[in-house]
Amino acid sequence: MPQYLLSVWHDEDYVVDFSTPEAQDRVAQVAAFNDELQRSGAWVFAAGLHPASSATVVRSSGGQVSMTDGPYAETKEQMGGFWIIQAADLDVALDLAARGAAASGGPIEVRPMQG
Repeated sequence: MPQYLLSVWHDEDYVVDFSTPEAQDRVAQVAAFNDELQRSGAWVFAAGLHPASSATVVRSSGGQVSMTDGPYAETKEQMGGFWIIQAADLDVALDLAARGAAASGGPIEVRPMQG
């Protein structure tokens, strides 16, 4: 069955205070979506990520390796988490992504994984 990356995107300055009722509600919604994925057999793996400011970018060019702090992309939106799912086809993956977007409160990018 094909696998897809569902990546969750947030603004660069996105910070969650998990002690607030709003954050607890969002956590509950994502947990319910995770349960749905697991029950349906679509679940492969998922994880939240620390802010993009915690990233290190490693580049290799001409035999030389360089490392820089922070994200490579020059954009306000950064990946904040992801799911790896398996789905019969792209339409099913897009339907699941729509539910993930509702649960996470952020846009979801869907990408097929190479076989």
